[in-house]
Amino acid sequence: MLDPRLLRAFAAIADAGSFTQAAERLNMTQSTISQQLARLEDAVGHSLIDRVMRPIRPTAAGERLLGYARRILALQQEAETALGDPAGTTPIRIGVPEDIANAAMAKVFGGFAKRHREIRLDVTTGLSRDMTRRYRGGEFDIVVVKEAAAEPDCRASFSEPIAWFESADAPSDWPDPVPLVAFPPGGLYREAMFERIEREQRRWYIAFSGSSLRNVLVGVEAGLGLSLLPRSAIAGHRVRHYAPFGAEPSMVVSLYAWEKTGPVSELVEQMAAILGTRQQASEQP
Repeated sequence: MLDPRLLRAFAAIADAGSFTQAAERLNMTQSTISQQLARLEDAVGHSLIDRVMRPIRPTAAGERLLGYARRILALQQEAETALGDPAGTTPIRIGVPEDIANAAMAKVFGGFAKRHREIRLDVTTGLSRDMTRRYRGGEFDIVVVKEAAAEPDCRASFSEPIAWFESADAPSDWPDPVPLVAFPPGGLYREAMFERIEREQRRWYIAFSGSSLRNVLVGVEAGLGLSLLPRSAIAGHRVRHYAPFGAEPSMVVSLYAWEKTGPVSELVEQMAAILGTRQQASEQP
């Protein structure tokens, strides 16, 4: 490996055309810079500077090495600058359901990142039960989850109105058994949906299973079946409330965070404000 200190001495000599001037630029004695060049020449096995010419110039081997030397020195400077900049060196790990990672929440994240350049936001979306498990296991610093009831250590909780939906072009009545559009196993809405339809004493089957909220909404829009969904998620989609099943108990959107001070607390407050606005919008008729 070529020592950057020796490369810097060589490049300075080549640029200055003089051992004396190169030594002055690097705040060295002429003897020291000469010794460094000699060490580099020993390392590469070639004479790099023609000491006879005036001004002195690189030899043919020196010209070949000079470009590489400058690139190595530039990369070293770039690496030192990058490591000296604290931007993005402190992660905050966040878990949120897919429908909550919306434009309003992204705006909060963007504003926070601009105010705190040293922080990197690592955001993961997924199913609430999985994210709860990972939060309790220390994988997330902040998590937003949907659940039947908030735990005592939640920082804020909000009502999540839910209802049954069908395609805006659905027939007047569904066949028996009723086709359902569902989330994957483990999804909170999936189990609540099964419990409710069984209380209605209706036969059912899974006609379509989507891995994301968007996929489920697309399935409902296409008329593949009924689904239980948050009211806040249906805006802009050709779906309508399925009245025969009536009202459904609300779920809860809970916000949890381990830290209660500093930047994490600031971010939690801003996320809570967005969740509060979201709840108000979902409760409007």
